[in-house]
Amino acid sequence: MTSSTRPVSGRQPTIAVIGGSITGPVTALLLLHAGFDDVTVFEAAPASAPLGGGLIGLEHPALDVLDRLDIPQHEIVAHGSEAIVQMTVRDRQPAETIRRTYPGRNTTWTLLHQALTRRLPAGVLHTGMKVAALTEQAGQPVLRFRDDHTTPADLVVFADGRSSTGRRLLDPDRRLRYAGYVAHRGIADITPQPGLRDFLRLQPCPGVQFNLAPVPGGCDWTFYLNCTSTEYAQRFGADPTRRVFALPRHVSPAARTHVDTHADLLLPADHAAVVHTTTTRMAVPVLDITPPDRMVWPVGAGAVLLGDALAPVRPHTARGANNGIEQAAGLTAALTQHRKYAADLTAALHGWQRRHLPAAVAAVHRGPVIGHQLGLGT
Repeated sequence: MTSSTRPVSGRQPTIAVIGGSITGPVTALLLLHAGFDDVTVFEAAPASAPLGGGLIGLEHPALDVLDRLDIPQHEIVAHGSEAIVQMTVRDRQPAETIRRTYPGRNTTWTLLHQALTRRLPAGVLHTGMKVAALTEQAGQPVLRFRDDHTTPADLVVFADGRSSTGRRLLDPDRRLRYAGYVAHRGIADITPQPGLRDFLRLQPCPGVQFNLAPVPGGCDWTFYLNCTSTEYAQRFGADPTRRVFALPRHVSPAARTHVDTHADLLLPADHAAVVHTTTTRMAVPVLDITPPDRMVWPVGAGAVLLGDALAPVRPHTARGANNGIEQAAGLTAALTQHRKYAADLTAALHGWQRRHLPAAVAAVHRGPVIGHQLGLGT
């Protein structure tokens, strides 16, 4: 990148955002709010694809970013409790309870995704557009999609999740590694107790954790259980580093029986009942990756990775969505200085990297430490 990275007077930079889950739409909306008017989001999944996700904890900096996008908390937060109630369970009965305060609020992927995508102007989001390659022509990044369609851009922002195509293209030596346990998930239309508002964390024994939180119409639960790669493939139909999200159609009867059996053995009866009555289930293998040493690549004016595309983290850290949203806000600030005041783009992007990379690396390191403390994984 050279002095040509300075903005051309009267011309807005073309920015391509890859990924339409959470971080991608946040990035696009922040850029649009900052005055960038040539922003496109490309999502690999077709519009008809089933989409979903679990509970998301958002800390105050991320919530503040959403405030700036005019997304009020009442739209994405069903219950305003900040409490995390952690219970040790012995012989299927609560034995010790610790209550602490979470510096944020809980939402769900569905609520947040809907709030974000309904605010994207018409024509910004393009679905069914899977990136196949990234090249450089005449000093400009060029995206090639699976249908051989090509799109040039001044800047490419990869926010395409844990199995990121951008990471495979830009940083191919960093590959996902299975951590040895699975987050089994479900959304039930009942709760273990009337009027539940708090986030509950049950720890029956080492190697097991059960989280539950109220959501509209019921509760969202996650049951962490150890599992070998072979067992995962048998229960969900593919290797965990290939099937990084098991949709309901992938959940075999054997997988359902495995979860139900452990619920009956380990959880209080009312919590086990919630698991048993849950019809639609999913599963997420917990994955690790080598920490990143950069966020910016010199493809034309630049290509960047952020969020889970940069560094997927274990869910116990509660940093996945937070990292992505905070990185998107920082990137928008750097690009705004470039556009408004002719700040050098190379320096701006590397300054953004210097500010946000340490937090991403720390979250990657933190996940295995928490998992080891819980007896989860290899």
